[in-house]
Order: sequence, then C-alpha cells, then structure tokens
Amino acid sequence: MSGLKRRAIVLFIMLFIAAIHILPIGSYLQVELFNFYSGYFSDITMPFGAYFLLCAAELQMPVFRRWGIKLTAAFLLPAIAETCQYAGIPLLGATFDPLDYFMYGIGTASAAFFDTQVFSRLFDFWGVQETA
Repeated sequence: MSGLKRRAIVLFIMLFIAAIHILPIGSYLQVELFNFYSGYFSDITMPFGAYFLLCAAELQMPVFRRWGIKLTAAFLLPAIAETCQYAGIPLLGATFDPLDYFMYGIGTASAAFFDTQVFSRLFDFWGVQETA
C-alpha cells in the first residue's frame, strides 16, 4: 500500500511539472525573470522529476533506495547530455551552457532535500523499509 501512495505522490509531482511546462506562465513574467524561466527552468525541474521517478522505482530496484544514488543518477543523465552538446552532439538540446550543470545540481539537490527532509517527515509511508 505504501508503494501505491508513493507512486501517487510521484505522479502528482510529474503532472505538476508537466502543467508548469504546458501553461504559459512565462508570458506573465518580467523580461529578466522570463529569460531565466525560458533558459533554466527546465534544467531545474526535469532532474527534480527524474529524482522522484527513481523514488517510485526504488521498491523494485533496491539500488535506488539511497538518496545519494538517486541524486547522482538524476544529475548524470542531463549532465552527460550537456557534455555531448559541448562536443557538438545534439542530445536533448543543441546549445551548450555551462550554467546548466549548476541548474541540474539545484534540481537534484532540492529533490533530495524534499525526499529526505520534507516527505520523510510529512508522510509516514515515505521511507522505504529495508527487509532482511
């Protein structure tokens, strides 16, 4: 039952991220905030979402039960894609921006914070029980 509740929260997070990307929120922002939003918002929210997808998978894949493993995996995927962009290989985008690495770090670190400090205290079912 706790796995179902966990998946429901992860689904809500993913739907929220999708809604933010679909709705024209950027059109209501001032020029400076719009430039940040259009340039970096996805670089923060996509690794955040990837981290929580790994949270949903950790019951079936025990390797992802440790927050550090989830953080590393959620960070490395977009970081590898960004490095490919630097090498001229258009993978998940075509424009290299070194600041994107920092944004991926913000996204994954904030997800790890919510996982370990917020959700684990807010929801009694959030923590995965290790079985012997």
